[in-house]
Parts: sequence; C-alpha cells; structure tokens
Amino acid sequence: MRLFKISAAVLICAAVLSSCGSGAGSEGTTSAKSASDIVIETIMTRRSVRQYQPAAVGRDTMKTILECGINAPNGMNRQSWEIRVVDSPEFINGITELYVKSNPRAAEDPSFKNMFRNAPTVVFIAHDPSYDMSAIDCGLLGENMILSAWSMGIGSCCLGGPVRFMNSPEAADYLKRLGFSEGYELLYCIGFGYPAETPAAKDRDASKVRFID
Repeated sequence: MRLFKISAAVLICAAVLSSCGSGAGSEGTTSAKSASDIVIETIMTRRSVRQYQPAAVGRDTMKTILECGINAPNGMNRQSWEIRVVDSPEFINGITELYVKSNPRAAEDPSFKNMFRNAPTVVFIAHDPSYDMSAIDCGLLGENMILSAWSMGIGSCCLGGPVRFMNSPEAADYLKRLGFSEGYELLYCIGFGYPAETPAAKDRDASKVRFID
C-alpha cells in the first residue's frame, strides 16, 4: 500500500509538470511540446511572486503541491522534514500585527499586506537538526513544491526573513500553534497564491558554472 501511494504521488507530480506546465508566465499550448520541454519551460519561467490575489490556494490543489514536495529526493529516505500549511487569515494577520509592532517600517510600504510577502497561503517547513543533511532535504522538498505550483499557475516566494521573527519571543505562541515535533526547528517558509504581478527575470551569473576536465 505504501509503494502504491508513493507511485501515485509521483504520477501526480509528473502529470502536473507535463500537462499543466505552461507556467504562470508563459504562453502557448502544450500539445506540441515534449514532457522535457514542459519541465524545462516551467523551471525557466518560474519567478518569485510578492503580490497575490486575495484568495488562498484551494486545499485540494495544495495537497497536490505537497505530494510533489514529499516525493523529493532525501537522504536515506529519512524524510527529515515536517510541514505545516496555514491559510487562515486570523493566523496570518495576527502574527503580522505583532511583526509590525516590532518592525513598524515594514508597513510603510503601500503594497504591504502581510509579513509573508502578502501570500494568502503559507507553508512552514521544519527540519531535524540532528541530521546534518536535513536542511538540504528540506530545500529539495521546497523546490518540488515551488515548481509544481508554478506549473498550475500558482506563484510562490521562498522566505527566510519571517522565520527570524517566528523564532523570537514575541511570536512564541504562533510558533507553538504550528505544532512541530520536539527537536524539529523551523527552517524556512514559502508563500503561495495566485499572482497579481508578472515579475521580470533577473540575470543569472553563468560564469559560476564550470566543467572540470
């Protein structure tokens, strides 16, 4: 049964990337594209989004994104992550109020809505610090989620800044509400939502990549 569930999840992720994969910022149909073309296009068109439509991502859609996430490669299949999904305005707005009290300049930005780059759905990812590769596994988990989301027209932004505040005494009650297991530590979070902007691509420094003979 476990093998069936994993296989089914892999098929879901493949279907998402191959059949939905025009991405939120690309054009044209997918009928004449190969599966590899669609995956590459999804990766190359993905952008970090910081302005979203108000509606949270539907939970059925998020479940598909999460299935893609937990099927990421990970060391010795330890699955050394824990994930919490928050789409409650009460939670997001409540902790944002505390954040603004400690960081009043944040609210001076006229586009500011919440501390998670305005995302209506936030995924919190914790790692097991006793395993030295846990952070890498969690990074692979997040990338799977980000790419599968983009292939369905859902934007995202990987966030480290809010975690600093989440780990502060002011936000202790909200961190506790996430209910991570003992020993796990919040590592980063990802905001998800339907984009209300189309960010331009930023240059990448290809000179940092070299083949060694």
